[in-house]
Amino acid sequence: MFMGEYQHAIDEKGRMIVPAKFRDDLGSTFVLTRGLDQCVFGYPMEEWKLLEQKLKNLPFTKKDARAFTRFFFSGAVECQLDKQGRVNLSQPLREHAKLEKDCVVIGVSNRIEIWSKEVWEGYYEESEASFEQISESLLDFDL
Repeated sequence: MFMGEYQHAIDEKGRMIVPAKFRDDLGSTFVLTRGLDQCVFGYPMEEWKLLEQKLKNLPFTKKDARAFTRFFFSGAVECQLDKQGRVNLSQPLREHAKLEKDCVVIGVSNRIEIWSKEVWEGYYEESEASFEQISESLLDFDL
């Protein structure tokens, strides 16, 4: 399971160090793709295959299903870490998430998310104000 928040930087070649706590769970090969809310999603291969199966079952006759699967799969890149624990972020993924230098890597249960530090701070600030309301509407149990 992925959890936590880590500050990192992207070098001039588009590489970013993956937090050590996430490396084993990501595995030797994993998938990065365009995420929602202007971030990059990262999935271990096992989780990616489960997600792929769910998306395959969407009705291709529905315009929204076609659009989402195109968005999701066209941005997907199979990745491996180098000896220093870095991953090379493709230019399209960096552009999608506005990743330039400072970034935040967070664990979100079955995936990691890579955010521009600036975008993450804005998202967090906006979401923090409504966190209690969101929890009341989504959760049927006490935290």
